[in-house]
Amino acid sequence: MIAHLDPQPQLIQRRSPNLTLHCGASHVGLDEVRAVATPRHTQSWCPIPHAELIRTVQRTLATTNLRIGTQAHSLSHEGQRYFGLMEVHSQASSDDYCWVLGLRNSHDKTFPAGIVAGASVFVCDNLSFSGEIKFARKHTRFIVRDLPQLVGRSVGLLLSKWHDQDKRIATYKNVTLADPIAHDLIIRAVDVGVCSNRLIPEVLHEWREPRHDAFEERNVWSLFNAFTESLKDGNLAELPKRTEALHGLLDTHVGLLS
Repeated sequence: MIAHLDPQPQLIQRRSPNLTLHCGASHVGLDEVRAVATPRHTQSWCPIPHAELIRTVQRTLATTNLRIGTQAHSLSHEGQRYFGLMEVHSQASSDDYCWVLGLRNSHDKTFPAGIVAGASVFVCDNLSFSGEIKFARKHTRFIVRDLPQLVGRSVGLLLSKWHDQDKRIATYKNVTLADPIAHDLIIRAVDVGVCSNRLIPEVLHEWREPRHDAFEERNVWSLFNAFTESLKDGNLAELPKRTEALHGLLDTHVGLLS
């Protein structure tokens, strides 16, 4: 059973999304994903092709103003398990950030078909699966019928989150920070679990001498990026939780949370 994937334009050519593989999975192209045979159904178990999950996401996005950008796909256990990431862009995509969809599917009853979506998503072949928006559907009867609705619900939530994220970033950019306040926020970030004491010097260096010109302005957005630059080389499985804590700290500081 082979699912044909709908063609999608590549909006921006950039590095592939960060798909971390350290449990035997291999990066593959879509042709290899399509070629994986799907096991026969039983009365209680109805596996779907890996490509069917990707195709459903493509079709759902095609009905909105969202489009897929760069992608990364992988297979493990002789094709029985699939993991992937897709950048998602709107017609008015910002250069500041993009959203990412994470997908996974299995043919060996290891885990259900699933999608996560968020500005910070981690999908790994060690079965860690995290994001701001999440759904999973067991491979039981009617999964093919239910899949488009579940994917549609996830994309709908993504659209609403996109507006919230745009508002957050605009607010971060409009709130200036003097060094003493930035230093206090860095210490408080340790208290709420954003980072450890060990990372403080790196965050401070990134704040004082940002490696990207876009973050030379002394505002909350630049401090946020000082943290994310410092955190990205750490434990990626912890990144969504740490990013959530960072948003909570900074949202409170700029008045988005009361």
